[in-house]
Amino acid sequence: MTKLYIKNMVCSRCIMVVKSELDKLGLQTIAVELGEVELQNEISENHKKALLQNLNAIGFDLMDDKKSKTIEKIKTLIIDLVHHKNNELKINLSDYLVQNLNQDYSTLSNLFSEIENTTIEKYFISQKIEKVKELLVYNELSLSEIGDILNYSNVAHLSNQFKKITGFTPTQFKQSKEKNRIQIENL
Repeated sequence: MTKLYIKNMVCSRCIMVVKSELDKLGLQTIAVELGEVELQNEISENHKKALLQNLNAIGFDLMDDKKSKTIEKIKTLIIDLVHHKNNELKINLSDYLVQNLNQDYSTLSNLFSEIENTTIEKYFISQKIEKVKELLVYNELSLSEIGDILNYSNVAHLSNQFKKITGFTPTQFKQSKEKNRIQIENL
């Protein structure tokens, strides 16, 4: 059994694309999840090079060092929490990361800040704001409903944070012709 860690896997389509690349190379998978692949057998150097080349061509990368793996796990957990598990957003972020990574939060926080030049909290807020933009573009929910989904204490807090990050109020963003959304893997 072999575990591989893959950078930039942020959505269910990413999982399908990576699985497809693994299948093309004849690599048998046990599991393919965000940022992580479990193979049934050891992977040869030739297969690893081919996989790396194929993954790079579609915007992914293999990670080898422990720090990179930890950073990618933090990002993956936050992305998954914000974009796929709205109902769990009520949990304290530090508790959520500690539970899932089995590491002390201050260690995770220091490592993230050192490598990413931003804090875990700012990264989390950036992800939430991108989700707000997505939901505003869909125009199906009120700002109050979006605030509830993303666990904001009130609409004013959401609006203030949105303006601080984007330079626009949610209403201005909604009315603008250019919806400047950022791909979540580029945050």
